[in-house]
Amino acid sequence: MTTTKAKVVYSPVFTDGAEFRIPTFKLLKQDGSLYKGAKAPELDKEKALRIYRAMVTTRILDERMLAAQRQGRLSFYMQCTGEEAAVIGSTAALDDGDMIMAQYREQGSLVYRGFTIDEFMNQLFGNELDYGKGRQMPVHYGSSKLNYMTISSPLATQIPQATGYAYGQKMAGEGHCTVTYFGEGAASEGDFHAALNMAAVHRVPVIFLCRNNGYAISTPAAEQFAADGVAPRAYGYKMDVIRVDGNDILAMHEATKAARSLAVEHNRPVLIEAMSYRLAAHSSSDDPSGYRSKDEEAVWREKDPILRMRLWLERKKWWTEDDEKQLQENMRREVLETMKRAQKRPPPALDTLVSDVYDEVPPALAEQFDKLKAHIRRHPDAYPKSAEHAKQTSKEGGLR
Repeated sequence: MTTTKAKVVYSPVFTDGAEFRIPTFKLLKQDGSLYKGAKAPELDKEKALRIYRAMVTTRILDERMLAAQRQGRLSFYMQCTGEEAAVIGSTAALDDGDMIMAQYREQGSLVYRGFTIDEFMNQLFGNELDYGKGRQMPVHYGSSKLNYMTISSPLATQIPQATGYAYGQKMAGEGHCTVTYFGEGAASEGDFHAALNMAAVHRVPVIFLCRNNGYAISTPAAEQFAADGVAPRAYGYKMDVIRVDGNDILAMHEATKAARSLAVEHNRPVLIEAMSYRLAAHSSSDDPSGYRSKDEEAVWREKDPILRMRLWLERKKWWTEDDEKQLQENMRREVLETMKRAQKRPPPALDTLVSDVYDEVPPALAEQFDKLKAHIRRHPDAYPKSAEHAKQTSKEGGLR
């Protein structure tokens, strides 16, 4: 059975989906001017500058922390470089009460919402002030106060979770939605299809935002799917869909604003495909020179979303060369100084290994924990941080 009445034909008719070619929504040219016929969104100076500062901050944070990883200070890092407009432009169009379920390249969303450099560093170094208590890999941020669900490594798991969370928001009736970010590679996971089908059937206020950045690690989009990108898949679920220039900050903001209206006011889930490019490696463990050329990267560097927004701001007389210099200097100094502080902070207390799961630690787990403490005391050279904390807390009868 289908939910609509199908047209009847009397000879075999096959379709291949070629009719489902979706246009790309654009507003801003690379030189900072609007396309002919394009209407700028209602974006005041204060909000525009907040967006731009978040983009620059994200870029500087990424550059510095990748360098820190190369120096051996961090075990792992992932950059948002080249995709700042897709992430921050969309986040800026949301209500701060809306839930964000990210993949692992959306640190710009946190920057925009007010996550401090200190909070970033605490997570990256897994110190005692890390909200996740050192249990996660670097870049797996989370913030309950900023409505940013903690990132988990398994690919695409956040997509069906977003549908479920949005169903709860619909039941609560408080006028909020959920946005979930993922790459076009994650859209090949079964979770993607299950989530979209469930969202469409139950009509929940969720925005599925696909960052189509050209590569699923080393696999180019042309080898991932034969269809016209990810956007046409929405038709299979009778879902609203839009494709946007992901490097166009104004278009991303306007498209997400309209998508949020559909989601919150009409309980219509929306799929947004943001066409962008991952200028950085997939992660600090990746070397993109093995699967793409420098010439290809150079073409996309000319489409830098941060430069495009800066030129637009300058055209509106909202930004100057001196403003840029000051922002760059201040952020680079803050990132470096904050990183040094975070590195010096001790790790979480050892007993946090067995907290947060049980109301009272079970006897078997307590026995294992006692053996762990004894092992550390016998081999302090192998566990210098824990051993040092043990000395500091020995008078209190505990081992950190």
